[in-house]
Amino acid sequence: MAMMGVGICYADGPAKVPAYRGIIERVQPNGDTLRTYLRGDEHMHWMMTEDGWQIKENNKGWLKYVKTNRKGKVVISCRKAHNAEKRCKCEQRWLEKHGVKKAL
Repeated sequence: MAMMGVGICYADGPAKVPAYRGIIERVQPNGDTLRTYLRGDEHMHWMMTEDGWQIKENNKGWLKYVKTNRKGKVVISCRKAHNAEKRCKCEQRWLEKHGVKKAL
């Protein structure tokens, strides 16, 4: 009897909760910190730097910029993400040419 009640409670599926809107400070494997935002909903979500560049965590725990490949698919790049004030000119030029900018 108790099991039937539990089944009914979960019949609606996952809760529809938006992503946390504040800044989240993440730590890279080398100890550097990166200020990030989470955006999206239960259907689509992404992570981005404080100034709006889309990033993704790779399988080694590094937060890296994403880029669009030749087929138009968004993929993880080989470029480690940094806060805007720590980016070199070369990194900034790369972002302007290859990076994926999201609306804040």
